[in-house]
Formats: sequence, C-alpha cells, structure tokens
Amino acid sequence: MANVLGIDIGHESLKLVLVSGKKIKKTVVAEMPENLVKNGIVVSQETMGEFLRETMKANGISAGKAALVMMGERVYIRNVTMPLMTGDQLLYNLPYEFRDYITEELKDYIFDYAVRSVNEEERTIDVLAAAVPKELIESSRAMLRKAGLKLAKAAPLISSYRALIREYETKNETRDYCILNLGYQSIRMDVFHGEEYLTTHVLDTGLSTVERMMAETMGVDEHIAHTYLITNHKDCQDSDECKNAFTNIAVELMRTMNFLRYSMQDNNLDEIWVCGGGANISNLKAAIAEQLDMPVYSAWEKFCQDANKNVEEGDSLLQAMGILQDM
Repeated sequence: MANVLGIDIGHESLKLVLVSGKKIKKTVVAEMPENLVKNGIVVSQETMGEFLRETMKANGISAGKAALVMMGERVYIRNVTMPLMTGDQLLYNLPYEFRDYITEELKDYIFDYAVRSVNEEERTIDVLAAAVPKELIESSRAMLRKAGLKLAKAAPLISSYRALIREYETKNETRDYCILNLGYQSIRMDVFHGEEYLTTHVLDTGLSTVERMMAETMGVDEHIAHTYLITNHKDCQDSDECKNAFTNIAVELMRTMNFLRYSMQDNNLDEIWVCGGGANISNLKAAIAEQLDMPVYSAWEKFCQDANKNVEEGDSLLQAMGILQDM
C-alpha cells in the first residue's frame, strides 16, 4: 500500500506522520525556521517547500501523496442549517452562508461541507461548512510540489478532530469532548458532542507567554528560554515563576469553561484531552486539572490507542494523524 504523509505546519514546529494503510511508519517533529510562519500563515511557500523536502530527506521519508491540515485566520468553519437539498444545490448556496464572515470576494474561496444530520420531518439539513481561499489551496499545492508531493487532501483542523472522534467511537460510546491544544502563540479549546462540532474558543496566550517571563527572569534570550522550558532545564518547570504562569493560564481556561458550562447546560464535559507542544509539561497540566476540577488526559493516547501509544511527541502529532483518517 502506498505511503501517505500527514502534514501539520505550526508556528514552532513541522509535524509529519507517514502511514501505509493504518500503520504508522514514521513520525517527525522538526523545529521551524524562525519567522517562516506568522499568525498561522506560511510567509514563503517556496521556503516552506524546501524546508519540507529537506526534513523528509533527513528523516528518510518517501511518499507520493500528502494530506495537509489547513490553518490560519482566513480558514472559516461554520455549523449551518439549510433547507433539504441536493449536494450540488448545497455547494451552490454555501457561499451565501459566509457572506457576513468573509470580507473578501466569495468567488475567491472554495467551499465544502460534511453532513451532520438530516431532519426529514422539517425538511432541513445540518452541515459543517468550510471556506478556504483558492489562493491558499493553490499555494499549498505549489509548496508540496517543491517537496515532491501531490496534495491529496486539505482540510481544516476541525476535520482532523472529527475523523479521530469518528474512529474512536467505533469502539466507544458517544460522549462530549473538550480538546485543548496547548500551543505556542495561543491555546485553542475545541468542543464536540460525538463528532458533532459545537464551538471553539481561543485564548491569546500560550507557551510564548511563559517563555517571555522566563527570559526576563533568567536574563536569557527567548529562544534559549524556549529550549529551557521544553527540556525542563534544571527543573525550571518547578520554579515558582513558571508555576504562577501555568496557574494564570489555567485560570483563564477555567473562565472559558465556566462560560461553556453556562451556555451548554446539557453538556457532559468531564475530561480535558490535551495536545500540542505544552501537552508534555506536567505542571501545566496539573494546574489546568486543579483549576477546572477535571482530569486531564493525553489526546494522542486516547484517540490513537490502536496506532502506537508510545510514539514520541505524540500529542504534537495529533492533527497530522487526524488528517490522514478516511484516506
């Protein structure tokens, strides 16, 4: 069976998952060149393609096709209820559902959808709709060609999570999920009921906040502080300054969770599943568990039980793994 490469491009790292069928053959988390990604946008697709090619070569990765997680402020996701209609009619009408969100020309976007449910009695259909700039798709194709890859699939982050949930629930009961991506620039909270996407909340704080504090306190460069934090240099994660920073992040998350519980009173959110670069920082997870009064688990170990629980840096690879589902 042919190899397919799942790709997730983040601010701090490039995540790759190479699979053949359902079997993971190789995983890579590579540090990104400085300033290549800003606000979720790749600044130079050509440079990114070269970096991807070099990373694949350095790690012995060979693949013909790739699945890419689409990120950035210009990628839109909406839950939409529409009159019952055919697939062609849905694609024709979807752009109008985004006209209050997209300030650019609608004709410059590609629209797609996934059916959530159909109500025959009321003659309505609920869909998860997505809008992605055509230019972003084409530039992504060019980037992958630079690395010797063909774009086989491109989908927003939510699609990765939905696919993982769908696979997970073939062996487990439907439940509510709160997936917490502990990222560098921000922390993202995505909530689902089963594979039904409900809402997203983004906190404009992340590991960079902690690193800036460490840099100032320790008198070092922020890049050095980043390395110190991730490697827990001299047990820096146990310092009072770091613990206070972790608690501040957890308090903000608690406020968001309180809002969710108030606005979604029928939810059964009783666990937090974490992923991202901060998922391996035990004191951060402990602070979140304490403030939210909920257990915190590894999303990779929950979702990828049959893949390989022991994949190094698995929680950073979750989105790259999810985008490969249904291929």
